[in-house]
Order: sequence, then structure tokens, then C-alpha cells
Amino acid sequence: MENKTPGKLFLCATPIGNLEDITFRVLETLRSVDLIAAEDTRHSIKLLNHFEIKTPMTSYHEFNKIDKGKYLVDQLLQGINIALVTDAGTPAISDPGEELVRMCLDAGIEVTSLPGPAACVTALTMSGLSARRFCFEGFLPTDKKERNQVLERLKNETRTTVMYEAPHRLVRTMEILEEVLGDRRIVFCKELTKKHERRMEMTCREALACFEKEEPRGEFVLVIEGQDPEVLLEEERSSWEQMSIEEHMEVYTDQGMNRKEAMKAVAADRGVSKRDIYQALLDHEQGD
Repeated sequence: MENKTPGKLFLCATPIGNLEDITFRVLETLRSVDLIAAEDTRHSIKLLNHFEIKTPMTSYHEFNKIDKGKYLVDQLLQGINIALVTDAGTPAISDPGEELVRMCLDAGIEVTSLPGPAACVTALTMSGLSARRFCFEGFLPTDKKERNQVLERLKNETRTTVMYEAPHRLVRTMEILEEVLGDRRIVFCKELTKKHERRMEMTCREALACFEKEEPRGEFVLVIEGQDPEVLLEEERSSWEQMSIEEHMEVYTDQGMNRKEAMKAVAADRGVSKRDIYQALLDHEQGD
């Protein structure tokens, strides 16, 4: 029996609103592959019809990603080329497509990504907040313990954070963010690339007041200002200053540092010179 050359999985980014944002390469790929795996075929058929694409579709979503994933991998191993599309944006970002990518790579199937729209990057670049370093959280976990772990990490995150939120959870999410992050600055984006695109910059408290008056509609992208590194440094120094220099020294000597290394570490923690620490320890010893 002849061994067939495996097909290829194409991750095709589709418009997040404006249909004109689709790339020529994605259009050509959607026309040339044997099968399109779509998160919602009822949604994607509108896109295909708009561009007169007749390629067969099958559904691939969160609730069938294991069984359908196995089927798609089998098809790819038989030499079928498949394009994966999500409802909007780039597949595998906060999307079950990441599972299919992993399954394909494990099976030795080639995967390629055709770049295009992504709501997280679109919102970040128009937010006006720092885009040099950022992190992406997608949707907050629904499990309370897991969500609290994520929020605890975000509390001291100095990078800009991008996340998604559904309208019915937005007010509760803002209450939680204010409690954990304080009155942080946030840019809210919705209807990106569409006629009624909106960008709203508010603090947590302002956002709560706004959305309690006006019921939020549609999915939001939240771009959250990172914690000020100077504030973190001051908080850390303040916490160290709650203990005496002798107790502070013991923190490091108990870890195996010699006295010289410990003095250097204590000085760095407190934002003073090693000479200052040495003199303080000397004054304490002479006082005893």
C-alpha cells in the first residue's frame, strides 16, 4: 500500500469586523484547500459567500475539539489540506485551535500560520498604553481559585495586560479588578474595525460607574495599564523597613550568605549604600 504524503494545516486569520481586512493569501488558501474547519459554520459561511468561496466546511469548536481533532488529523494524514478558521481573528488565540495544532505537530503534520487580524493586538496598538512589553490573558478563568491566582500575578505585573470579557460578566470583572489592582487605568475597546468602533479610557472606578448606568453590550477587549515599577519598589522597600536591619541580615545569612554578601543584599533592598548598613550594624553592636 502506497504511503501518502500528509496534508498541511493552514491557520487562517479572518476579519474581526471589517471584511476588507482579509488578506489575499488567506483568500487563495481558503479556495485551494480541500476542507475548512470552522468554529461556527453558520458564521463562516457568510464570509465564504461574500468572497464566493465554495470549499466544503466542517465544524471544529470547544465542545468537539477532541473527537473532531482526531478526525481532522486522520484526514491530514491521508493527504487532505485543511484550513482552520475561528469566528473572528487568528486561530489558536483563546481558541480550541491550539489543541489541533498540538495534535498535528505530535503526528508529524506540517502547520503554518497565515497572519492577519487579532483583536488583542488591534486594541493594544490603539490603546495609547505602553506596547513595548505586554502580556495576554484572554478570558479570566471562571473557576474562582484559578481566577484569583491569575489576578494575584497581575497585581504586580508591570507590563500592559490585554484580556477579553463578555458583556454579562464585565461589571463583576471590574469589581474584582478594582479590588485587586486598585484604581488602575484601563482602555476598553469594542466593535473593532467596524463602523461603530469604540475606544473608552477610564479608571476602574470610572468604568464601574459607567457600566452600572449603561448596560454593556458586545464583547470587550480590556487593555490594562501595568503597575508602576517605582511604586512596586517603594512598596518592597517599605516592607523591608518594617523589620530591623539585624532581622533583615538574618533573612540572607539564614540562606547561607556570608556577612559581606548579606550586607550588599540588604543595602540593595533598602535603597541605601553598603556603608550605611555596615555603620548601622556597627552602631547597634556598640550600643549593645
